[in-house]
Amino acid sequence: MKTFVYFLVLAVMASSCCNMEKKEQFEIHRGLNTSHWLSQSDVRGAEREQYMQARDFAKIAEMGFDHVRIPIDEEQMWDTAGNKHPEAFELLHNAIGWAFDNNLRVIVDLHVLRSHHFNYDNDRLWEDPEAQEQFWNFWDQLSDELSQYPNHMLAYELMNEAVADDAEDWNKLIAKGIETVRKKEPERTIVVGSNRWQQVYTFPQLKIPEKDTNIILSFHFYEPFLITHYGVWWNPMKDFDGEVSYPGLTTDSTNYEKYNEAVINQLKEHNQVYDKNVMQEKIRVAIDYAAERNLPLYCGEFGCYPSIPMELRQKVYRDWIAVFEENNIAWAHWNYKNDFPVVDAETLEPVRELVDIMVPASE
Repeated sequence: MKTFVYFLVLAVMASSCCNMEKKEQFEIHRGLNTSHWLSQSDVRGAEREQYMQARDFAKIAEMGFDHVRIPIDEEQMWDTAGNKHPEAFELLHNAIGWAFDNNLRVIVDLHVLRSHHFNYDNDRLWEDPEAQEQFWNFWDQLSDELSQYPNHMLAYELMNEAVADDAEDWNKLIAKGIETVRKKEPERTIVVGSNRWQQVYTFPQLKIPEKDTNIILSFHFYEPFLITHYGVWWNPMKDFDGEVSYPGLTTDSTNYEKYNEAVINQLKEHNQVYDKNVMQEKIRVAIDYAAERNLPLYCGEFGCYPSIPMELRQKVYRDWIAVFEENNIAWAHWNYKNDFPVVDAETLEPVRELVDIMVPASE
């Protein structure tokens, strides 16, 4: 009898080991942001509902992408008292279901808070303990809501583009955010971005749990900025009409005086020599940080506003993708069909000049 029990235990242990070996990981390569839907939009009701539908997720998969990053905003998902908006959560669940139907993995990204917006002077999150508690509570609720989904298909991004003056404020916030999720979901993959708009240069100040292997490190990369944001309406660059080029010095530095002070400041900050090697070296600090911790690296946002000639955009895209591929960096383009589109918003016809660079036809 003892012999039988002994072999039974061995069999159970072997079965358990095999199951552990077969456990699927959350693996991503190339994706798109489904932005300006549940985030950064005042649209509600039927119009919001129709903006992203099953056909959109089918199109994303058809083009060859393997995941979507879904930004969500506090004001869309919760009222000012912290109560859920049921219709918004229904849309989120629909999106996850449509993504899974097309074998697309999903990153749910808490993009904008009432206490923190990456583009505006709103830093209450770092000063107000109540706002911090609310942030952690949101992730407690999201964990309850989304824990039903498989770990290998869905991941969480705690917050988009933190802009903290003190890096320790961001480190403390995400430490407890990770702890909040881990209480219920010890194996859920969590995407953690660097401070100050997820720029690469802040990685040395980033602190993450040493023994947590279910983390993906994230950065955003909109360089060369004078090209990627040429003509955007939300930045002083809307008043810049000079010629830009790539590779090389982005623009002629002798014509600054014709512009207003805000534009001149942007030009002085961002007018640099760029090529593929420069891009690689700028990202190097993030590559090294991830390698030292044996964690995957992810560029959660990059893209170019469609206001410059396509030929110039293609040159930049080719070098972005080459750097990502050569350094095993997964990525999600910003975005799908809004301000940095890869499809026509009405017909969903792909912008082939860009999509074919991001997803080679052979794949």
